[in-house]
Amino acid sequence: MPEKIFDILPPQEKIPVEKEPVKKRSFLKISLIFVLLLVVLGLIGSLFFSKVEIELKPEKETISLEETIIIDLAVPERDGSLFPGQVLEDEENGSKEFQASGIAKSEQKARGVITVYNAYSDSSRTLIPSRFVSADGKLFWSTKKVKIPGRTYNGGKVVPGQIDIEVEAAEPGSEYNIEATTFALPALAGTALYTTIYARSFSPMSGGSTGEVAQVLKEDLNQAQISLFEELKNKSKDSFKAMSSQGLVFLPDIVSSEIIEENTSKEADDIADSFSYDMKIKSQTIVFSKSDIDDFVQENLEIEENKIIKDLNINYSLKDTENDKLVLDIKVEAVIYEDIDIDSVKKAVAGKPIKEAELFLNNLTGIEKVDIKSWFLKRNIADDLNKIEAVLRVD
Repeated sequence: MPEKIFDILPPQEKIPVEKEPVKKRSFLKISLIFVLLLVVLGLIGSLFFSKVEIELKPEKETISLEETIIIDLAVPERDGSLFPGQVLEDEENGSKEFQASGIAKSEQKARGVITVYNAYSDSSRTLIPSRFVSADGKLFWSTKKVKIPGRTYNGGKVVPGQIDIEVEAAEPGSEYNIEATTFALPALAGTALYTTIYARSFSPMSGGSTGEVAQVLKEDLNQAQISLFEELKNKSKDSFKAMSSQGLVFLPDIVSSEIIEENTSKEADDIADSFSYDMKIKSQTIVFSKSDIDDFVQENLEIEENKIIKDLNINYSLKDTENDKLVLDIKVEAVIYEDIDIDSVKKAVAGKPIKEAELFLNNLTGIEKVDIKSWFLKRNIADDLNKIEAVLRVD
């Protein structure tokens, strides 16, 4: 009997199919949200960014003036280019330490004090500047003539007469800086006086040396004088500047100063590392009124009525001096620009399209550059003047 074969197939998996209507609904939803955002942004811009900022940069022009004026202490008030002046006075004093620049060879002799005894006679003995030899053979000389008192007696014992004298080493050098010791007088050697007239020191000899040391030169004193004089003169200038802050013109170059007192702690060729210089000076200057100068400039600079001065520079140079007069050359430079009525500008552009307003302002006389800032969706300038902010940028 033939075999039967049964073919059994497994059930097939179902694949879901995305429906097209769902995709269309999502796109419409996103588009609607985007449109709503634009509307909201537009409303926010209208409410919070409705102002327009207009920045105007004016054209600038430089004008100049050169004139000669006279400052006279004798005139009471300004007459054209003749100005009244007044004298200011100031005194300054100071002291300063300076270093010596010279080098000198130093040969100093040791000095000290010894006590000379006289056990030889009852009468005093006079010694002219004499030699004294220390126990180790160092030779010293007394610095002046002395008289040694005679001996006395106490209970039958001899009490030598004595006197303290200053001695100086025979030669310079540190080897004479010896400790306390005994001394003999070589001139008395071989006589009875040699052992009865003698000396002793109770403190070391000192000051002996050889080598190089600092020395004050004449050039050091001259430089110190110049340096301190200039320092004090600058102090006077500062004082005059402070005095002139109340509407006076002070010119630092027109100051005369003189030394009225000076003193130094050392003289030229003195051996010293440094020295001090003391000085007192008296200074004078002539000043004049700033308002007089301002009036003179306004009268002669010939500025049009609709122009405004931004920067005004006045330079003075001394031309001559005549008794109580100063003759000055002055050079004036001024940066000016046209006076622009901001309120008129705001009224002229109110309600206009921004592009049209920008073109209008750029064509105005005296305007170099225009910059209008507004909300990027805004196309027109508001009619309300309070929503227009205009400034003149002159920097």
